Amino acid sequence: MNDRPEIGVLCLDTSFDKIPGHIRNPDTFDFPVRYRVVEGATPQRLVREADPTLLRPFVDAARDLEAAGVAGITGACGFLVLFQAELATAVRVPLWSSSLVQLPMVHRMVGRPVGLLVADEAALTPRHLAAIGAADVPVAVTGMAGQPEFREVMLEGRRDALDVERLAAEVDERVDAVAAAHPDLGALVVECTDLVPFAHRIQARLGVPVFDIVTLTTMAYASLTRGPYHRKQRGPQ
Repeated sequence: MNDRPEIGVLCLDTSFDKIPGHIRNPDTFDFPVRYRVVEGATPQRLVREADPTLLRPFVDAARDLEAAGVAGITGACGFLVLFQAELATAVRVPLWSSSLVQLPMVHRMVGRPVGLLVADEAALTPRHLAAIGAADVPVAVTGMAGQPEFREVMLEGRRDALDVERLAAEVDERVDAVAAAHPDLGALVVECTDLVPFAHRIQARLGVPVFDIVTLTTMAYASLTRGPYHRKQRGPQ
């Protein structure tokens, strides 16, 4: 029986393949996670429509996870950031709805514009940035909605089987484009949880720090599971 604290994950209603690196693949983390799918919460409704009626089912799902004993709660779609304040106040455990929560911190760290790789550039509005105090952060945004593999599988749900190499090439294309247009980028934040498996490729191409929902969740988990420090045994100097 695993007695390590769990992290709860609020999930969209999707069925495509979740490869290692995706927050909905348990192999992504070295700690236990508990998933809660919000039925009817499709990418269309959350990302493109910003449907306010989704708030209630997400609140209910967060409370269910809290009741199940999770130590903290996160989300499997960066566009949940619109509901950050309401979700965080609905539960008594820490809740970080989106990788975008890191954006103000990342900008302070690098002091330069921050790239954003998002699911749908047209759907990202000033409201999303204002929700986490990032309205004044200089960002360079690029989106995946125009890329066929991403659009067909992730946004439109036409099929479950994912062509990983095709999607990787689409990510490379968008990352190269934003880097060419904004050579002064100090870092990049991956909004879309579906693209985290390619974070290493992004960093190799840009040569800057890359942040995403996994970096945020790993940091938060460390803050929830502190232990004593021990002096290391060192050999002769």
